[in-house]
Amino acid sequence: MDKEQIIDRNIVIIGQQPWDTEIGSNCKNIAIEFSKNNRVLYINSPLDRITLHRSKNDSKTIRRLNIIDGKEPGLVKIQDNLWNYYPDCMVESINWISSTRLFSIFNYFNNRKLAKSINKAIDQLNFTDIILFNDNEIFKGYYLNDLLKPKTSVYYSRDYMVAVDYWKKHGEALEPKLIAKNNLCVANSTYLTNYCQQFNSNSFYVGQGCELDIFYPNLSVSKNNELANINSPIIGYVGALQSIRLDIEIIAYIAISKPEWTIVLVGPEDDFFKESNLHEIKNIVFTGIKPVESLPDYINLFDICINPQLVNLVTIGNYPRKIDEYLAVGKPVVATKTKAMEAFKEFVYLAESKEDYVRLIEEALNQDSINLQTRRRDFALTHTWLNSVKAISAAIHQVEIDH
Repeated sequence: MDKEQIIDRNIVIIGQQPWDTEIGSNCKNIAIEFSKNNRVLYINSPLDRITLHRSKNDSKTIRRLNIIDGKEPGLVKIQDNLWNYYPDCMVESINWISSTRLFSIFNYFNNRKLAKSINKAIDQLNFTDIILFNDNEIFKGYYLNDLLKPKTSVYYSRDYMVAVDYWKKHGEALEPKLIAKNNLCVANSTYLTNYCQQFNSNSFYVGQGCELDIFYPNLSVSKNNELANINSPIIGYVGALQSIRLDIEIIAYIAISKPEWTIVLVGPEDDFFKESNLHEIKNIVFTGIKPVESLPDYINLFDICINPQLVNLVTIGNYPRKIDEYLAVGKPVVATKTKAMEAFKEFVYLAESKEDYVRLIEEALNQDSINLQTRRRDFALTHTWLNSVKAISAAIHQVEIDH
């Protein structure tokens, strides 16, 4: 055990995503990794009034109502040293309030309800001297440092949340204050680390973990029926096709400039993508959403993987987990140059224009080799949750020693 690692501590984790979410979650992965050496209480976001109104017949809502009514226990053991807690309270939906000052008053009462509920679980588990780890929960976690009185408080920045309208409304004013009043901040990209350092000098880059077990080179994969008759080389993208994040113009330019290439896009489309002219370009193939376990097979079929991001406030600091997935399979990758991509610059071709994409794809096709494939995979496999949580743990240790 590294001497800088925290062990045998009581950690309370709050965030935006509940344990029973269907999508991947940094916060859940961090909780599992922390629980290997510490006791962890993972707090689900409390039921709010608007969710009750919109989803009253959803099984998740019904369960939360049963817990609030005392019909089911709120504290659930997930595995050794790891518990999940469903708060036995309902908070009000208040983001419609236009005044941040008035919003903050009502938000305090929401936070006080939540803190009272969390304290029940803390007492039940006999947690003392807690570390409070806040995963980007700007509003419901805003006053919890004051109300739960942790020994150490950590704010985890994994996305530039205030670029999104819901968080921007009050978050632009409140997130800097929340960052400042935590003992330390940790971030998964250098861009977000620099952002946090503006408000808290104890801000640390801790990298990103990825679950890469299923992503590995497989030379025996053959084209499936939907891709059986397409031309090579195949230029591929795997992930959600969202117009707020991806540059449709770049994708169209690649396809039109190189009609002998095939562009394969694997993932669900938003409405803007569905209505785009990409569907009229003959050498672009949309596969639709695919099961997670089948994604490595598609990546193995690609000659080049791309991530044609738009550069905006939503994407500029975002850690692109799909890049690690591409690299873990050993594939050449061409991606849009952003601050977050600087960590990948030795292993990824970084483009600043649509013309760059075509030029760099050609370069990547010509330069690919077994040696480069091995180096890419070795690099990706350093991005583990163990290494990321070690960095978080070391940051906590350093700040606690200094204070």
